[in-house]
Amino acid sequence: MEDRLKKQMDFIMEADKMKNIGRQTYIADGSRKENDAEHSWSLALMCMLMAEHANSEINLLRTMQMVLVHDLVEIDAGDTYAYDTEGNATKREREIAAAQRIFHILPQDQTELLWELWNEFEEGETAEAKFANTLDKVQPLTLNHKTGGISWKEHDIRAEQVIKRNRKTPEGSRTLWEYCQKIIDENIENGNLK
Repeated sequence: MEDRLKKQMDFIMEADKMKNIGRQTYIADGSRKENDAEHSWSLALMCMLMAEHANSEINLLRTMQMVLVHDLVEIDAGDTYAYDTEGNATKREREIAAAQRIFHILPQDQTELLWELWNEFEEGETAEAKFANTLDKVQPLTLNHKTGGISWKEHDIRAEQVIKRNRKTPEGSRTLWEYCQKIIDENIENGNLK
C-alpha cells in the first residue's frame, strides 16, 4: 500500500506541472493567458453544470475524468495551438510519448485507466467523449468571446478556421453549438473574426 500511495503522490506532483503549461487563450478578464490546469478545471466545472445539454445521456463521472486527463500529456508535449498546422502534424506522436512516461508513474490499474480515458477522448466516439470534446472546443471559444477576441486577433484567426475546428462540436451538444454559432456571428459582426 505504501508503494501505491507513493506512486499516486508522485503522479500528483507531476500533474501539478500543468500549471506551467501555457495556452494561447486568455482568461475571462483578459489579463493573461490561461494554463492547462485552469483549462481542465474549467472543463470539469462545465461538465458538471452543462451535462443536461449533451445530446445523449452521459456518465458524468467518466466524462469529468476524461476532461481532467485529456491534457496531462501536454506536460511533456506542450500545448499545441489549435490553429498551428505545423505543430498539429507532430502532435499525436509527441502526446503518445508523453502518455507513455506520465501515465506509467501511477500503479498499473490507474495507468490503464488513464490510457483508457485518454484514448476514448482522442477517438471521440462514445457519448462521453463527444461531449468532452465539445466542452474542449466551447471553452476557448467562449473565452475568446469574453475577451474581445484577443487570442484570435493575435493569431489572425478567421471565422472559417473557428467553424472548421468546431465541425464536430454539434455531435456532443447541438444546444452548445447553437450557442457558439451566435458567438461566432457576433464576433464576425464586431470584427474580432474576419
